[in-house]
Amino acid sequence: MAGNLTKIGYKQLKSKLMLFGYVIFGIFALISWLIQNNLKSKFQRYSKIPIPRGMTGKDVAEKMLRDSGIYDVQVISTNGHLTDHYNPETKTVNLSENVYGSSSVAAAAIAAHECGHAVQHSLAYAPLTLRSKLVPVVSFASNWMQWVLLAGIIFVHSFPQLLLAGIVLFAMTTLFSFVTLPVEINASARALAWLNTAGITNYETHDQAKDALKTAAYTYVVAALGSLATLVYYILIFMGGSRR
Repeated sequence: MAGNLTKIGYKQLKSKLMLFGYVIFGIFALISWLIQNNLKSKFQRYSKIPIPRGMTGKDVAEKMLRDSGIYDVQVISTNGHLTDHYNPETKTVNLSENVYGSSSVAAAAIAAHECGHAVQHSLAYAPLTLRSKLVPVVSFASNWMQWVLLAGIIFVHSFPQLLLAGIVLFAMTTLFSFVTLPVEINASARALAWLNTAGITNYETHDQAKDALKTAAYTYVVAALGSLATLVYYILIFMGGSRR
């Protein structure tokens, strides 16, 4: 009798935890959607506001690199929208077309942010170094975790070790999300400080650039927390499936 009550209590607890997992996942999905829309709206607005000196994203990037004593990094244009990134392997600051040739507040902020990563690279900034080392592992995990997790959930009662393997792979991507946070926040801080001291932005446009980069940073925070919540959800499935 006591055993049956314990089993019933466990099942009720498992159901509540599963429901909690669904609710948390939904909340983070909604928050992420709202922030993404807010970010898109702000960048569209700030893309119409020119910076005082009329420099394009390319000009801003090249000047920040020179001011930082970096002469072996090339600034190039890349296809897509908001596809801007710094590639440490090729030492290139890749700016999307609407940033590369634009002289707006948004373009200046994005270009300086990506150059912030180049500065981190030149200084061997520890979180960036760690993130770079995790890239091959995360790339492998991303290619396989979806299929392993799906198969693990299907066979959770008969072969729970498969789901556990998927959880380990997903945990690597979650770790990568959290390691990314200080990298992105620090790059934005470097960008904003340089934009101000170099006179690229003034008292009005500096706050707008700060607002744009701060909103962009929120996307990384939500992504990291959402990844953690999803990881916990998979762990709950594993705990429920491995104990019948």
